[in-house]
Amino acid sequence: MEFEQLIDELAKRLSSGQLIRATASQPRLKSEGMAKVKLKPVEIKKELHIQFEYHYERILKHENVKICDIRSALQQLMEQFKQMQAEFVDENVHIQLSKKFKVSWKSEKTAERKVADLSHNRKKNYLLDESSPYPFLIRLGVQTAEGKVKKQKYDKFRQINRFIEFIDDALDHLPKDRPVRILDFGSGKSYLTFALYHYLHIEKGLDIRVTGLDLKKEVIEECNRIAQDLEYNQLEFLVGDINDYNEESAVDMVVTLHACDVATDMALARAVKWGAEVILSVPCCQHELFSQVVAPELDVMLQHGLIKERFSALATDSIRAELLTLVGYDAQLLEFIDLAHTPKNILIRAYRTNKTPAGADFRRYEAFRDMLHARPFLERELKEYGFLS
Repeated sequence: MEFEQLIDELAKRLSSGQLIRATASQPRLKSEGMAKVKLKPVEIKKELHIQFEYHYERILKHENVKICDIRSALQQLMEQFKQMQAEFVDENVHIQLSKKFKVSWKSEKTAERKVADLSHNRKKNYLLDESSPYPFLIRLGVQTAEGKVKKQKYDKFRQINRFIEFIDDALDHLPKDRPVRILDFGSGKSYLTFALYHYLHIEKGLDIRVTGLDLKKEVIEECNRIAQDLEYNQLEFLVGDINDYNEESAVDMVVTLHACDVATDMALARAVKWGAEVILSVPCCQHELFSQVVAPELDVMLQHGLIKERFSALATDSIRAELLTLVGYDAQLLEFIDLAHTPKNILIRAYRTNKTPAGADFRRYEAFRDMLHARPFLERELKEYGFLS
């Protein structure tokens, strides 16, 4: 098969609604920073599109391509990557391209014909099915006893599912040959803590031990009662402060959701100290940088209090992600839930790589920090733990 024939064949299959999902990988030019692209069919205003999800080192980008433009989009895509795994309605296909674009097409018919149900593409396909009852969601008041999501709790259901998507993405980074140790700082009412336990232990079968930590004694007591009622035997909740928790020497995953101001930085620093393979953090109020920032070049923006507050929050999370990168993590800033539902919608996701940063990376960070006259708490904590000089 020639390269042009490959593009024609893919375009024909995608245009006729045969695609279930596909992933293009093995970039020809790693310098462009794109690791892979995922494709899936979506229906927008009753018209078939193919969604391209671009995976860069630290960000995700989405583009919905109309079918009339799909051939040129596919040609550009396949010129950038050496490999594609594609799942169609009746077969799975592996495509390999040589340096000279020689095509290898290997096909395997599936036992059952799958259906690309475009009528459901406008509705979110959640990892937790909204029509199925889950004991923890019923106990927490998100679902009725029959398993129907309560109308006033639907935003919470969406948030829980979005969080589980991040947990699912992290599976490859968690150990499979021993118990997985997970800490949740600032667990609060613990909707997401229970969701994490359910998904990893009940659905994925991992041996996990989870501790939720919060300052509110009454909330902690109620969470422990719920865990006991559900027989979540490896889930416990403790009353305590992030800064005073020194019970661990090694942790696999650290979760910190809506920890206020520098409490987020305390949790991030502890996660690095313990060598956490996965860090998931949704910051809350952020005041530290607001009182520090002095940048005359940005006065056009920062003269306005509202803009300065938002800028300070974005700069704070950017600094956090950069510092995690400088101590050996692959850190990304991602949208947690839609901005329409909460302004606190950024999630910091970091996977430990032990990659040693270049001197230019340090200089870039220092230039940004010094331009703002910032004195980041997280930087001081990481230095105290010996991870930064």
